[in-house]
Amino acid sequence: MPDPAPSRDVRTGAHLVAATLRQEMLRDSSIVVFGEDVAKLGGVFGATRGLAREFGGRRVFDTPVSETAFIGMAVGAAQAGLRPVTELMFVDFLGVCFDQILNQLAKNTYMSGGRLRVPVVLRTAVGCIGSAAQHSQVLSATFAHIPGLKVVYPGSPGDLQGLLVAAIRDDNPVVFLEHKWLLKTRLPDLPFNDAEPTDSEIQPRPLGPLRWLREGTDLTIVTAGYMAQLALLAASDLEADGISASVIDLRTLVPLDRDGLARAARRTPFLLVVDDDYQAYGMSGEVIAVIAEQLGRDAPLMARHAVDVPIPAAAVLEREVVPSASSIKRAACAMVRE
Repeated sequence: MPDPAPSRDVRTGAHLVAATLRQEMLRDSSIVVFGEDVAKLGGVFGATRGLAREFGGRRVFDTPVSETAFIGMAVGAAQAGLRPVTELMFVDFLGVCFDQILNQLAKNTYMSGGRLRVPVVLRTAVGCIGSAAQHSQVLSATFAHIPGLKVVYPGSPGDLQGLLVAAIRDDNPVVFLEHKWLLKTRLPDLPFNDAEPTDSEIQPRPLGPLRWLREGTDLTIVTAGYMAQLALLAASDLEADGISASVIDLRTLVPLDRDGLARAARRTPFLLVVDDDYQAYGMSGEVIAVIAEQLGRDAPLMARHAVDVPIPAAAVLEREVVPSASSIKRAACAMVRE
């Protein structure tokens, strides 16, 4: 029989983000989009492409290369009644504007006794694509450690759409982490593609509940972001080796579905946490602590995460530092077959 015709869907996650932003901007005239290179260039990954042409320079505009200035501007604009969606081009630039995020974006609602709303969505690209130490980090736990911020880390095309709608409509500041491979990869090439059709209205997906992507009986893999795609690849390989693995996508780190994690830990004898952020004081430790506290037992838990070193530029070294489908499989086999 001839091979099936290749998919004609050339969309990527970046196309989905741009289309979702367009939908919400048509719905709500108070939404403004700004950041470095988001207007003329359409974003370095194309996630704002076409918006400036359609909505004009008052609603979509480029900023100077000053993260401190435009994150501070987003806070002020939100407090004045707008709903800014601002792009921090790479999460690694967090250090430049940390005071605006830590002490203004996250705290102004609380410190005003609830009189000020700060409905800002801070979109930023995370993860490794061979860009070395200053453009390859995730830093999700850094945001999740700050009270006052919601932290969303979508692992599928559909969540890029639905969780972004929910984030934009939320009256709280939301950090929206977009993995570069999820932005760059053609949707048919992903192990799990739940993108909504191009002609459908994107509905909000709730911030908080985790999601089961795969059911298994021997092991549960808990993860978030693009690692969910790799965990599904690993689970498929494990099945060929006789190990049945569940895969859970946290979807949001704040709020964290603590009850869902406790239920998940009871369903299989082993649980593996996979995170492409650094190990120290990170998501993997939080998930394990939550499960230990909720269950009150010595559970067989393991974490697979990025190594606590600066991300190397060389591809062969990067592969050793960041989790992959094969390293997830090795960790799972080590747990189940010890």
